[in-house]
Amino acid sequence: MCVAPDPGRVRLRVAGRAVVGIALAVTVSELVGLSIVASITAGLAALLALFTVGDPTVRRQAVTTALLPLAGFPVLALATALHDAPLLRDSAWLLVVFAGVYARRWGPRGHALGIFAFMQFFVTQFLHALPAQLPELFGAVLLALGAAGAVRFVFWCIERRVPPPAAPAPLPGTGLARVTTRQAFQATAACAVALGVGQLLSEQRWYWAVGTAWWIFVNTASRGETLVRGFRRVVGTVTGIAAGLLIALPLGGAPVPTAALVAVCVFGIFYTAPLSYSWMMFFVTVMAGLLYGLLGVLHPGLLLLRFEETAVGALGAAIGVALLPVTTHAATNAWIQRAVACVHACTTAAARRLAGDPHADPAPHAAELDLLLARARLTLAPLVHPLSPLRARKARARRVLALLDDCARETRGLAAVAADPDASHDARLAAAAWRVESAVHALVPAAVPPRTTTTLFGLQPHHPGAEAALAHLHSLERALVDLATPLRTAPSAPLIPAA
Repeated sequence: MCVAPDPGRVRLRVAGRAVVGIALAVTVSELVGLSIVASITAGLAALLALFTVGDPTVRRQAVTTALLPLAGFPVLALATALHDAPLLRDSAWLLVVFAGVYARRWGPRGHALGIFAFMQFFVTQFLHALPAQLPELFGAVLLALGAAGAVRFVFWCIERRVPPPAAPAPLPGTGLARVTTRQAFQATAACAVALGVGQLLSEQRWYWAVGTAWWIFVNTASRGETLVRGFRRVVGTVTGIAAGLLIALPLGGAPVPTAALVAVCVFGIFYTAPLSYSWMMFFVTVMAGLLYGLLGVLHPGLLLLRFEETAVGALGAAIGVALLPVTTHAATNAWIQRAVACVHACTTAAARRLAGDPHADPAPHAAELDLLLARARLTLAPLVHPLSPLRARKARARRVLALLDDCARETRGLAAVAADPDASHDARLAAAAWRVESAVHALVPAAVPPRTTTTLFGLQPHHPGAEAALAHLHSLERALVDLATPLRTAPSAPLIPAA
């Protein structure tokens, strides 16, 4: 968490902006005289708006933020109206779960709207909101979204200076084979189990189990990813509860120090979320304890119940992924194939740029490769987890990750060389690029038609500016050839390292 690279200090800026945006939302709510329940609602709405909206352009982010009330307000009204009708309330929430996960097929906007709708139901249970409070809660959410939007899009628009690369498209498929449809059924089943067992533990705090089951399914695609995420959530919750006993409980809800520590937790959530789910959950759990302190209901037994409900939610998620599972092996191979195809696209673009085509730009492909590799690491996480008993698969997965990292490093270097105006045509580049293409075609036959790269070069005598490009191409070829060994080894067979 502390030594991971942060190019342009983007994570640091995003975390700092989140603190400012949420603090502004809560401050405005307090200044206009809203209740503590409404102020907490405002803070959580601002947090969700800043955390979940991830469209590829600033304009689309602003539109998605403006659409959040359309998804959240009907759910908020429904949840408050059904507060005293448990059977209808539970059925309605499960429908919201299904719709919220299904909406992810429409990309980042559907993802954000689905999460916001689910969390409005959760917030209603967390704060025990009633229909009479709806006007105040609606006003708090609108104030929060306005404050968060002003900070994000007007005063501190990080994305305008550093545009985020587009997220990789979901894996292909139709009907129940589509990941979003599978997960809609899986998450609904998981939340149903969490809801039923959670209510057996507590008739007042059962919603923590449902929230746990829901969030475990966010940004996961395979059975292994979901199980690892459940384990990490339990770890983060346990450590957060321990910190809550030492920090939140002694404060007793004192406003000023509680607000300061909540700001620290908000920063921690945003700063660690891209790196560690366990650390993010640690900060979420501490923040929840602090908010309970503000509401005057915090005690050691409540923190213990929080752990029990989290364990129930993780169990529900484990049961849910047993339905219509997407295996870790299938998901991993799909993301690796897309990463290898992206290596080819970047190599081709760099070759055309070096041959004098000013319109060819390998940089976007290099940025896309980083995102694809992050997704591949996520799918491989269950296999390289320290508690995984599958030693052969663990060795195979680690070898794949190491070679993919090599590909990413050489691809970035090649893109940098192509951007250098001193780099030039060289006859040797054609042969090297063709060998890279052949290595890609051997790994992913359907990715590219063979023997197309040679036509992209104007062949000229040797040039010193091409030496760096050649070095990157040779290293890429070696890494791609070496990838054949772990990718073609049977999953359960011992891995024989490439010579």
